[in-house]
Amino acid sequence: MADLDHEFGGQHTDLKLSIVESYLKAFTTALNRRFPRLIYIDAFAGTGSRTVRVDARAGDLFEAPVQESVEQRRGSARIAIEVVPHFTKLIFIEQNKRHCRALEDMAAAHPDRDIVIIEGDANVKIQNLLHQMNWNGARAVLFLDPYGMEVEWATLEAIAATKSIDLWFLFSLSGLYRQATRDIRSMDEDKRTAITRILGTNAWEDEIYSEETRPGLFGDELSVRRNADVKGLENYVKRRLETIFPKVFEPLPLPTEKRPQRYSLFCAISNTEPKAIGLATKIANHILKVGISS
Repeated sequence: MADLDHEFGGQHTDLKLSIVESYLKAFTTALNRRFPRLIYIDAFAGTGSRTVRVDARAGDLFEAPVQESVEQRRGSARIAIEVVPHFTKLIFIEQNKRHCRALEDMAAAHPDRDIVIIEGDANVKIQNLLHQMNWNGARAVLFLDPYGMEVEWATLEAIAATKSIDLWFLFSLSGLYRQATRDIRSMDEDKRTAITRILGTNAWEDEIYSEETRPGLFGDELSVRRNADVKGLENYVKRRLETIFPKVFEPLPLPTEKRPQRYSLFCAISNTEPKAIGLATKIANHILKVGISS
């Protein structure tokens, strides 16, 4: 299976998956007697496992030295299968053909479970899937863990429109920071289009950029420069999510052990009912606080 290795994860990956796993357990425990159908959707499912390099550690008075090693750990898909109480249906979406074969092998090892593997582009497949599904008597958790900035705003709108999905979304803040160049004049049309596609509006230019006068060789020069730092970009993404989701929690910055911040782990609730929001708030706030203090 060495040729299927698709991720080397660090501490922030372990923490991300630990938080999602905790939420999945709390979700199925709270809702398994209230709803006949509990669904888990993983839009960038990978292979079900991930490869992690463990650094060597020098020994001391109490511990022996540890040599560098490579470990296989559970990915999000395998974690979701193992959650108890079980989800009644699990849907794994993956574009890579070989990864899909690995997911199919994993599903075959659980013949008693309702596991669906969908091969293809996550944005297209999610939007089609959610439009076709009957949400009566169903609640779901959807995990968006893209490799970069692949998630389109139209996909987030489709998720929010169900009013039945709790979303966990790992947003690439470093990707947005790179695309949103410091001086807007150095931004090409491809970057502009990409930012609009993921934020769902071109109003971001007025929100995160402002005119700035700077002294030049021949007098003052007017430029348009990004006024938002990493935290400012994160706040803007949260405000955008709040335009379509009734509840968006304060994101967890990742990695937590060092800077610069590269990701923001968002949790957003599509259900508009106060009881649903209240339950999700109780669960998510506790889990995210534990994550922040880790």
